[in-house]
Amino acid sequence: MSPRGGRFARFPHHVLVFLAPATIIYTMFMVYPLLDSIRLSLYNTDGTGAFHFTGLTNYIALMTDPEWSNAFWNALKNNFIFFCIHMLVQNPIGIMLAALLSLPKLTGRTTYRTLIFMPTMLSVVIIGFIWQLILSPLWGVSESLLSFIGLTDWFQPWLGQEGTALLTLSLISVWQFVGIPMMLVYAAMLNIPEDLTEGAIIDGATHWEIFWHIKLPLILPTIAMISILTFVANFNAFDLIYSVKGALAGPNFSTDIMGTLFYRTFFGFQLQLGNPTMGATVATMMFGVILVGVLFYLFVLQRKLRRYAL
Repeated sequence: MSPRGGRFARFPHHVLVFLAPATIIYTMFMVYPLLDSIRLSLYNTDGTGAFHFTGLTNYIALMTDPEWSNAFWNALKNNFIFFCIHMLVQNPIGIMLAALLSLPKLTGRTTYRTLIFMPTMLSVVIIGFIWQLILSPLWGVSESLLSFIGLTDWFQPWLGQEGTALLTLSLISVWQFVGIPMMLVYAAMLNIPEDLTEGAIIDGATHWEIFWHIKLPLILPTIAMISILTFVANFNAFDLIYSVKGALAGPNFSTDIMGTLFYRTFFGFQLQLGNPTMGATVATMMFGVILVGVLFYLFVLQRKLRRYAL
């Protein structure tokens, strides 16, 4: 077959030129480190520092050996709590705010949108430091604000108590990132044809009925995408916990999540020596949890949404 007249001549070779830089960079900085971490998790070190292949020994130890399993299951449980708070608080609030901003007669929507989204653009370290100052029982202003509205008895050192520290940090994260689901849902609502909403208004439907029966079904794919993005982001979380509570994720590891556990395990902290192979095992488990969540979204939720749309 002639190269000019055959299928080889029709192959768009210029596509390879455009894709090559991104593919090479992504492979070097994402794919290769991931595969190397998985490889490293299958090894262990002896007293001399030499690596020996041990198969799934590290995974078994991480899930069953009390030296590792207690910290692992505690971090995994806290991570699921961290994620659930974002799903049940952040995303519904973001959807509600987007619905309010989409009202046709709302004045100042640009200002509201900017103010709500502004914390998202700030550094997580700055956010953690500011809220640590606000909630401090020594020099914070939270006690004064509660006393101003007559709720002095409600004040507690929320970041210093095991039962409230994780919830407090989760709500701080919700406050910072609620602008992301708000903007995504708001953009989806702007794409809804005005004929649908105007026809419903002429028929006497209220704004709540329009949202519940028209807008919400049309933005379900966006909500599903936001949910999986929230899942991935929360199971990759690290910086807020680290900036506020440090690598030990106190008090008494009550705010420890997979990210902080990986940091302590791989790099070590204070008197704890770093263990690269077990750290790689924790990182691989994080990847596994995220992979399961993404596959569940792709093969279960997305299929149901397609059937619903049809």
